Amino acid sequence: MPSNYAINAAAHFQALSESQMEELHLATLEVLRRTGVDVLNEEARTLFRKAGAKVDGARVRLPPSLVEWAIRAAPPRITLCDRNGKPSVYLESGKSFFGTGSDTHNVIDPYTGQRRKPVKADIANVARVCDYLPNIDFVMCMGIASDVPAAISDVHHFEAMVNNTAKPLVFTAWNLNNLRDIVEMAEAVAGGPEALRFNPFVTLYAQPISPLQFAPEGLGNLMYMASKGLPTIWTAGMAAGGTAPVTIAGAIVQGNAEELAGLTIAQLIREGAPIVSGSGSMFLDMVTSVSVYDAPEALMSIAAWHQLTRDYYRLPVWSYAGCSESKVFDEQAALEGAMVTLIASLSGGNLVHDVGYLEAGLTTSFEMLVLSDEVISLTRRFLQGFEISEETLALDVIDKVGPGGHFLGEDHTYRHFREHWYPTLLDRGNYASWVDKGSKTLGERVKERVKHVLETHQPEPLPAEMRERLHRIVKRAEQRVQKEAQ
Repeated sequence: MPSNYAINAAAHFQALSESQMEELHLATLEVLRRTGVDVLNEEARTLFRKAGAKVDGARVRLPPSLVEWAIRAAPPRITLCDRNGKPSVYLESGKSFFGTGSDTHNVIDPYTGQRRKPVKADIANVARVCDYLPNIDFVMCMGIASDVPAAISDVHHFEAMVNNTAKPLVFTAWNLNNLRDIVEMAEAVAGGPEALRFNPFVTLYAQPISPLQFAPEGLGNLMYMASKGLPTIWTAGMAAGGTAPVTIAGAIVQGNAEELAGLTIAQLIREGAPIVSGSGSMFLDMVTSVSVYDAPEALMSIAAWHQLTRDYYRLPVWSYAGCSESKVFDEQAALEGAMVTLIASLSGGNLVHDVGYLEAGLTTSFEMLVLSDEVISLTRRFLQGFEISEETLALDVIDKVGPGGHFLGEDHTYRHFREHWYPTLLDRGNYASWVDKGSKTLGERVKERVKHVLETHQPEPLPAEMRERLHRIVKRAEQRVQKEAQ
C-alpha cells in the first residue's frame, strides 16, 4: 500500500472554488480601502494611522498590505484548556468543537415548560448540564440573568459558569471594567496572568456593529484581550437584507471586512494575538422581519465563510449549530437544529456555538441542548468516514460465509460491530419494545434526561477559598456600579 494512502475518507463540503475565495478576498480588501470602517476609539485610530491607514475623523480606510500582514501575523491554531489547565479544544483545520450560546432574553423552564426570564441559577444549571454532556466541549452563559444588577450581570454569569463546569468558557463582557473583573477571576482560577495566557480556558466573544462600525465597548474589549495575549472571537453579527447586503456574496464581503479590520487592530496591539474569525450571516425574513439561522441561504453562507476563513486565511473558524427559529422544543426545532449542525461540521467550523437556542437566539432550551448533544455525536461519527484496508474489505470472511450464509457468528463481526454508532436517546427498537418501555416520544425521553442531569450531576467544585475569592470580586464590582450610579 502506498505510504501516502489515506485509509479514512471523511466527508466534507466545499462551497467555493479557489478563484471564488480570491474574489471574495479582493472584494473585502476593496471595501476596507474604499469605504473603510468607523472606529469610535481614539487609541485604535492612532494605531491605524501609524500603521499607514487613512484616518478621516472616525472613518478609517485600510491599505490592503496592512490587512494581509495582519492575516499572516495571526496564529492559524489556538488551543483552549479546561479549568484545570489541561488542553481540550484544538482550533485547527478538520476539528469541530461545540458549545452553547449567550445572552438570551428567555428560558423555557425544564420543569414547568413555561417561557420566562432567566435567573442566575439558570446560568449555573446550563453549565452543569454542559459539564455532563459528552459532546458539548465549551460553555457560554445561555441567558441574561434578571435577578442580579443589570450593569454587571456579565460578571455574575462568569461566576456561575466557572463554579459549575470545568470545560472551557466563552464569555461576553458589557464594558472594559467588567472585562477586567472577569479576567481577574480567570487569572485567579488559572494561577496567575502568565498561566492563563499559556493555558487559556476562557475566550471573549465580541462583535462590531454592522454595517462597518466599531463601538467603544466591543473594540475596547478586543484591544484589552489582545494586550493580554488572550483569545478573542471577533465576528460580525449582521442580518443580510437589514444590516448587510441581501445577497450571500455581499453579506460575506461586508462581514469579512468587519472581521479583518478587527483582526488588524488586534495584531497592531500585539502581533500574534489569538483571534477566532468567520461565522455565517443570518438572513432577514422579509415576511416576518425575523433574522433566521436556518434558511438555506444562511446555511450556504456558513459553508462559504468557513471555507474562506479556514482554507484561504488559515484562521480558526467561529460558527453556530443546534439552533432553531421554533418557539418551543418540537419537530421544527429538531429538524433545523440537526440540519445546521451537519452543515457547520461538514464545512469545517472549529468553535461552534448557539447549541440549545430557540426563537432565533431569543430563548434557551435545556431540551434542545440535550438533544443536540446526541445529534453532534451522530454527526461526528459520520464525519469520521470509514477505513478501507485489508481487514475492513473483509474478502476472507466474505469467502468463508459464501452465498446464502450470515455473518452474525463470525469473529470479524465481533471485532468490528462496536465501531458502529449507537444512540442514547433515539429509539431503534421495534414497536413492541417501544410500548414495553412506556411508548415515550423522543421529546419525553429528552425531558427525562434533562431532569436526570439537573438532579444528579455534580461538577468538580472549585476549592472553597477560590469560590470565596471570586465572590469577593463580584461584590467589588457591585460596589463599583453602585458608586457610579450615585
